[in-house]
Amino acid sequence: MGDEKVKNDALQIIGMFQLLPRLVVFDLDYTLWPFYCECRSKREMPSLYPQAKGILYALKEKGIDMAIASRSPTSDIAKTFIDKLSLKPMFVAQEIFSSWTHKTDHFQRIHTRTGIPFNSMLFFDDEDRNIQSVSKMGVTSILVDNGVNLGALRQGLTEFSQNASRSEKNKQRWQKFSQNPNSSKKKDED
Repeated sequence: MGDEKVKNDALQIIGMFQLLPRLVVFDLDYTLWPFYCECRSKREMPSLYPQAKGILYALKEKGIDMAIASRSPTSDIAKTFIDKLSLKPMFVAQEIFSSWTHKTDHFQRIHTRTGIPFNSMLFFDDEDRNIQSVSKMGVTSILVDNGVNLGALRQGLTEFSQNASRSEKNKQRWQKFSQNPNSSKKKDED
């Protein structure tokens, strides 16, 4: 499936959702590309998973910001590969550094740099421990098995939409409750 076909399919998927993330964050190793950077040389020409580039182009066309959160111990190789693949201009933030925090530091930096709230972010990664820790921050997080693909995109947008509407309903309930502070007293008096 060529990049253009994947991009068109991704645009169709994105078009199915009213609520979209303001920022989509990607891991690199085994998420955007099928290898670990530290096992490669800067001289090599890297490749992405087959559907990754079309999905990136679709998100960009829809005006959805993108960022990278990678715990790579070889950030120099990762950045070189991003340049070789002509992807650097696609990302508003690139947090690529070794860390023991399961990417929470990466997301704090991305949030500081972009100002985008965690609950307006969608994250793709191949490691369950990263998914769990970042989810606790309020980020909709999707575990990928064989890299980012159209199925993962659909799942991510579905879960993001569900989380956002759940959050909106809770906010509306809270606003109704907080506007009527006597609501619990009335029940007690009845």
